[in-house]
Amino acid sequence: MARKILTVAEMTAADRAAIAAGTPGETLMERAGTAVADAICDRFSPRSTRVLCGPGNNGGDGYVVARLLKDRGWDVWVEALAAPSAHDARAAAARWDGETRPLDSGEGRADLIVDALFGAGLARPLDGEVARLARLSEGMAERVVAVDLPSGLSGDTARPLGDACFRADLTVTFHAKKPAHVLQPGRGRCGEVVVGDIGLREADVRLYENGPELWLTRFPWPTAEAHKHARGRLIVISGEAWSTGAARLAARGGLRIGAGLVTVFSRPDALAVNAAHLEAVMLRAFETDLELEQAAADVDAAVIGPAAGVTETTLINLLALARTGAALVIDADAITVFRDDPDELFSVLDRDDVLTPHPGEFERLFPGVLAAAPQRIAAARTAAQRAGAVVLLKGPDTVIAAPDGRAAVNVNGTPWLATAGSGDVLAGFIGGLIAQGMESFEAACAGAWIHAEAGANFGPGLIAEDLPGLAPGVLAALWHEAQVE
Repeated sequence: MARKILTVAEMTAADRAAIAAGTPGETLMERAGTAVADAICDRFSPRSTRVLCGPGNNGGDGYVVARLLKDRGWDVWVEALAAPSAHDARAAAARWDGETRPLDSGEGRADLIVDALFGAGLARPLDGEVARLARLSEGMAERVVAVDLPSGLSGDTARPLGDACFRADLTVTFHAKKPAHVLQPGRGRCGEVVVGDIGLREADVRLYENGPELWLTRFPWPTAEAHKHARGRLIVISGEAWSTGAARLAARGGLRIGAGLVTVFSRPDALAVNAAHLEAVMLRAFETDLELEQAAADVDAAVIGPAAGVTETTLINLLALARTGAALVIDADAITVFRDDPDELFSVLDRDDVLTPHPGEFERLFPGVLAAAPQRIAAARTAAQRAGAVVLLKGPDTVIAAPDGRAAVNVNGTPWLATAGSGDVLAGFIGGLIAQGMESFEAACAGAWIHAEAGANFGPGLIAEDLPGLAPGVLAALWHEAQVE
């Protein structure tokens, strides 16, 4: 089942719905504390542990954690910021029969710290002793476990609420992740994120953590009767003679991801250099936009933009491809060329097309949207609705959004992908999946996940030329997973 991401308000509503349906808040708190204690015991041997408890329900979870760890033989004490103010938290504190000290009483150093001071509902910056402890956590995150979220982090924006915020090596949240668990910089402050099941009902939301659960059941595996023409026809538009490598990277990516026929469309002056480097990828010449439109009339998907040139020719070629009915994957220069008139681009797009901007390119098409949005998810959704197409906003926390409001956040990103040409291969992966008949939003999600997984599997030293050849290993693992299911 696809893993959903809930905003703070949606999670609060899910809690209230469970309580209204007959599950006491104390029961939910007990389940939450148990999830945290179990995660701690799975990863750490018994050791001295200080549990920092705030006055609200996050602190109540902390009292449950302390009690359960003590019952399991751990040396644990509570340090309370204030007396519990919430009803369920008071009940949890009453069941705690161990030592309670004032926050950071200085009466002993612990080997592990459980941050149960403030959960996702905090709306103000940390101050005083809590802010001091948050700053100290920066240098000892490997000893910090956060309950729900590191205190001081906004659950919705993924940004610290002030100049101090806890940093943890392990964060245990409940029912579903929040935007802060998947978007930077919050994701970097959470460390490993574990989601505990506390018995809430599935929420009706359209924001997901990107992974095979979201799209694997609709992945376009070939059947026994498959032939190359049935597996999709993808074209990639080449740049000029001195800028052809990016198109070839995209084309090879499309071929490796499974498209049956991939062709690089090239101006005559670039034919020789392309021909010298292409093997299974085919090559076809064109000179005018009318020739391109006619030659591409029977293709399933087209990639345009990688090193295409920020020129009138690229703009005209894109408009020609839009008239063919092929699904377009629009990247790099084919985005930038519309910076003076984004509406001209939007007027020819439909829901099957995919835009793949990095933040700078995003700003050129959607000026001010990213800066004004609370976070990247909202920005990508706004952009997709405005463009009428799928938008993949690149980054360490890549967001994919569809015009109908669906969105997904990629969480398997890796810094090894920060290399020239990496995005060209991604465009090819997406185009190759669409060419095989995969719905564009799911193709963008699958392409982004496979791209990141391939990069992570290779690790240091990765260059873009490696990526197409790494796709088969990822695909083999997905194929095995699909057969097991």
